Amino acid sequence: MKAEGKTVDEILNNLPEDRVKPFNTLHDVIVKNLPEGFEAAISYGGLGYVIPHTMYPAGYHCKPSEPLPFAGIASQKHSINFYHMGMYSDPKLMKWFVTEYPRHTKQKLDMGKSCVRFNKLDDIPYQLIGELMQKMSAKEWIEMYDNMLGPKSKKT
Repeated sequence: MKAEGKTVDEILNNLPEDRVKPFNTLHDVIVKNLPEGFEAAISYGGLGYVIPHTMYPAGYHCKPSEPLPFAGIASQKHSINFYHMGMYSDPKLMKWFVTEYPRHTKQKLDMGKSCVRFNKLDDIPYQLIGELMQKMSAKEWIEMYDNMLGPKSKKT
């Protein structure tokens, strides 16, 4: 069920038929609500929303050739997964999301550290995801990321 591709468009065009509409809608909502400084890109072989090297030249500390990841979506075997590093890194943002989630969907929250799994594709809380994407600027994400890395991080 994974969408393969080396570009954003290839991933969006190589989805299983039952995933095309919900995945593309989720992507469109994310892109529409991305604050300035983020962009859609390939990140670790999947569809990501990143801080490009032009804005954060050091890249991701685990693999500097990759842009700094922030969010992503993936088509998995039983779900569409949404990843948001801001929630993982900011307990207040996580609390907000968990509190708001049941107000936007009847689907039970199925969540890991930074991953929300949508098993019922007709009940994805698009509005909530859009609101979430607006809650952290690129500058705030970079500052939070640098603070998490500590003094050993490469500052831009």
